[in-house]
Amino acid sequence: MSKVRNFFRTSFGAAIVGGAVVAVFGAIAISAGWIDSQGGTTTTIAAPAAAPIVTSSDKEGGNTVNAIYRHDGGGVAFIQADEPPQESSGLSPFGEEESQGGGTATGSGFVIDPEGHILTNNHVVEGANRISVKLGASDTTYGAQVVGTDPATDLALLKVNAPTDQLHPLNLGDSSKLQVGDSVVAIGNPFGLDRTVTSGIVSALQRQIQAPNGFSISNVIQTDAAINPGNSGGPLIDSSGDVVGINSQIETGGGSNGNVGIGFAIPINTARDVVTQLENSGKVEHAYFGIEGGSITPDLARAVNLPVKQGVLVATVVKGGPADKAGIEGGNTSATIEGANVTLGGDIITKINGKAINSMDEVVAIVNSAKPGETLDVTILRDGSTKTVTVTLGDRPASVRDSQAGPVGPPSGQ
Repeated sequence: MSKVRNFFRTSFGAAIVGGAVVAVFGAIAISAGWIDSQGGTTTTIAAPAAAPIVTSSDKEGGNTVNAIYRHDGGGVAFIQADEPPQESSGLSPFGEEESQGGGTATGSGFVIDPEGHILTNNHVVEGANRISVKLGASDTTYGAQVVGTDPATDLALLKVNAPTDQLHPLNLGDSSKLQVGDSVVAIGNPFGLDRTVTSGIVSALQRQIQAPNGFSISNVIQTDAAINPGNSGGPLIDSSGDVVGINSQIETGGGSNGNVGIGFAIPINTARDVVTQLENSGKVEHAYFGIEGGSITPDLARAVNLPVKQGVLVATVVKGGPADKAGIEGGNTSATIEGANVTLGGDIITKINGKAINSMDEVVAIVNSAKPGETLDVTILRDGSTKTVTVTLGDRPASVRDSQAGPVGPPSGQ
């Protein structure tokens, strides 16, 4: 298979609808294996500093897995979310309205403060009418309420009414200090097997994954610590015993839905801002750009005769969106290159706020780090001429499908 085809099946398949990653020119750039309704993401606020772990250390100067487990295990929650039956328009043989059976989702979470706030994934608790929590090794069940959720980051903040002596807040670290190869530990409840610990390393940094509503989450941590359905929302912990991420998704191979050594965790630094907003207002604001596009590489530039070797090729602009109002234009010509559908003729983004743009991932990260109402100076190349337009970012829709760009999928009909 040629380099061009490989390219179209990977990085050029990414697109942004104000921070969204969608499959515009082929397969989705990040084909993440969702952890069903048991897996997930998390968010966090600053918790009181936990007491240092005093025990033996490993050869790298960090704590042993056993020490981390004994110190932090008490702050990890087993979450069970019950969904009510859904009414159906169909009738039973007795002429009564039938209902579709509800279900139970299980996942993980962790305590972040002495008031009983717990972080978990939105998809673990979404649609639930009753949420129950067990803490640490205790079999006592406590009821929990939803303080707020953020589908765009797949995060949910809960509040549990448990005695203070049963609450063991975990210390939150600094995910920006992580390096590839650092040792990490995951604690959670995979497949309902509570109080399970696994260990591994940071396999990669600066990944992007999709939230269930189609928007992207930036700066994600990749790890080979075993993560399976039920680990969602649980903490990823560094060798100092501090939470550096929230276990969220897994990449699976073939027909398997279990761990293959590629898991993703939301960085704790991303989570802090989300939780602060959830505590203050119960909701989170996200910026919206309003384009779909793909990264340009030298291989792609040669294949379709583009005037630059790097940047972002705009395929679609959401009508009435921020980019459209600023005058950015999408493509008007469809082409098929070795089986991949490509939309050509649109503007090429070369800089944002004076900084050269090399990939769609960079555009996604810039939008994700901004707030609605902020402006971006976007330099574009059109018909051989360069110009800079000012884009005032808007409020992100509830999901990619709610935008006028159309559903997640190939560009046909968009």
